[in-house]
Amino acid sequence: MTLTEPLSPIGARERIVAMDVLRGFALLGILLMNIEAFVGPLFGAITGLDPALRGADRFADAAIYILVQGKFYTLFSLLFGMGFAVMLARAQAAGRGFVGVYLRRTAMLLAIGLVHALLLWSGDILTAYAVLAPALLLFRNTPTSRLPVWALVLYLLPIALVLALGALGSLAQLVPAAAKEMDAALAEQGRVMGDALDAQRRIYADGTYAEAVARRVADMQLFFTHVATVMGWQIVGLFLLGAWFVRSGAIANPESHARLYARLRTLGFPIGLALTLASFVLLPTVDFARMDLVSSAATALALAGSLLMCLGYVAWIVRGLQSPAWAPRLALLAPAGRMALTNYLMQTVVCTFVFYGYGLGYFEQLSRAWQVPFALALFALQVAASHWWLRRFRMGPMEWLWRAATYLRLPPLRHAAAAA
Repeated sequence: MTLTEPLSPIGARERIVAMDVLRGFALLGILLMNIEAFVGPLFGAITGLDPALRGADRFADAAIYILVQGKFYTLFSLLFGMGFAVMLARAQAAGRGFVGVYLRRTAMLLAIGLVHALLLWSGDILTAYAVLAPALLLFRNTPTSRLPVWALVLYLLPIALVLALGALGSLAQLVPAAAKEMDAALAEQGRVMGDALDAQRRIYADGTYAEAVARRVADMQLFFTHVATVMGWQIVGLFLLGAWFVRSGAIANPESHARLYARLRTLGFPIGLALTLASFVLLPTVDFARMDLVSSAATALALAGSLLMCLGYVAWIVRGLQSPAWAPRLALLAPAGRMALTNYLMQTVVCTFVFYGYGLGYFEQLSRAWQVPFALALFALQVAASHWWLRRFRMGPMEWLWRAATYLRLPPLRHAAAAA
């Protein structure tokens, strides 16, 4: 690229295969995590183990909570930070301005996220990413060695806050007047969440499309309250950690960080799993009307465990890509990862059509155990469709739209051979 050429989308030969494979893997995890929130009310999917479930349904619910819940939005956040770092490095290498292009990219992501959240499904994460993405610009000149420090600080900050609030809640129980006030406030919080869950169940099962859109507006307000207090800090921290993986060379040249990956596989993942299991044993079902040391410790353990398990998953995928036996199999996920935005949105389109009342109307009619094979089958179809599409086109349709808005020109969509 010469200095007379504008900054342009990354070409297929410039892509980091490990990032595409990880995006494909993350898409599978996201669908396994979200399927419960498609089949039933959104807020019912964030309460941990459903105590009403029995048998295979209970086992599936627990397995998804332990192995998937919280681990794959974490991975998606890491990948978002990696994408930022790749884009910044290419702009610097080309001697081109970056901030304007990046802000256009973020603005388009916000537009896509708002359409997704309001018109399709209120569990959207893209809007949160777009709102938080400009924070990365504050760290674009931060030395690479400092990025993990900032990432850890931002990720641990909400954990410390949760533990402090839990301690205050337990101490308040020792003072009758304070206990009465706190119990009333927590009861109100529990009522609000319970009312929201009941409204979701009623409207998404039997309401009109217009009623569903109105409900999604209310859902977004509750969601962003949580993002502002807990998730937002951690997401930015994960962005920075993802940027470190690119800037340090750990994702493009994993052999140079073999010791790190080995530790993440053999220590990070098992410790993360142990912390997650401890959280599950301590408090398997979330109670929004509870705030004490037990509930806050369970939340803190889950958050810490999610990060370590996510990094363990990354390390195992990277190790698999170094294996002659596993690399071709894992590479099958790469086309789905190259079309991650399109596939993420299509998961919503398909699932809301199948389950919501204004679609086929199978809301709360697919058992928890059968949700897993449904998600696996849908993802397999997406992988096959991604292979078919990318044999004919350079990128997914939503990726094409996103890049057109980012670079202010229409990138070529069809392969030259296919267009001839």
